[in-house]
Amino acid sequence: MRCEEEVNRAIEKYADTVRRICIVHLKNNADTEDIFQTVFLKYVLSSVSFESEEHEKAWFICVTVNACKDLLKSFFRSRTVSLDELVEKPSQMPQDNREVLEAVLELPAKYRDVVYLYYYEEYTAPEIGRILGKKENTVYTLLKRARKILKDKLGGDEYEA
Repeated sequence: MRCEEEVNRAIEKYADTVRRICIVHLKNNADTEDIFQTVFLKYVLSSVSFESEEHEKAWFICVTVNACKDLLKSFFRSRTVSLDELVEKPSQMPQDNREVLEAVLELPAKYRDVVYLYYYEEYTAPEIGRILGKKENTVYTLLKRARKILKDKLGGDEYEA
């Protein structure tokens, strides 16, 4: 593990480089900050001895690029779209999908959580039960009730789940 002086020096020297690489790859400030922390945590925990400043800079660049690539190809990132993104760009979403999203967001929390985990994150009922601390049959009941509420709200069999 590296000493505090060494870490502070590295942050001062490479912070801008790491952030710029992250912004170029991720185009997102929140993800940039996550990767920034990840890179410097790896540095703190690393026992690599650098031959020169160029070697150290190359290490930071390589670790940053790889961390960005890992985030971009992660299962979570490839299978989800943030609700903020959907709400910000409603004109790009088909009308039916907007209606469904709005109806899901209006559900009471106990139904909304189950519907989100089941349909958007693609968890199974037993997995949802473990995540939420509920029995599997309770999850099935909540899903059934949520479907009925959505069906009533959205108008019938057209949105059959």
